[in-house]
Amino acid sequence: GHDKIVELLLSKGADVNAQGEYFGNALQGASYRGHDKIVELLLSKGADVNAQDG
Repeated sequence: GHDKIVELLLSKGADVNAQGEYFGNALQGASYRGHDKIVELLLSKGADVNAQDG
């Protein structure tokens, strides 16, 4: 699923707190859409729970 893609991107150096054009950051998007595995993965990689939309 998408969690494997997120793991790959993070392993290649993707910024876990990067802001997107439409939905803030990955943590905000994953939590909004109910992707629990991705939320846990992002948190384990240091995602900022206090980040604000761009």
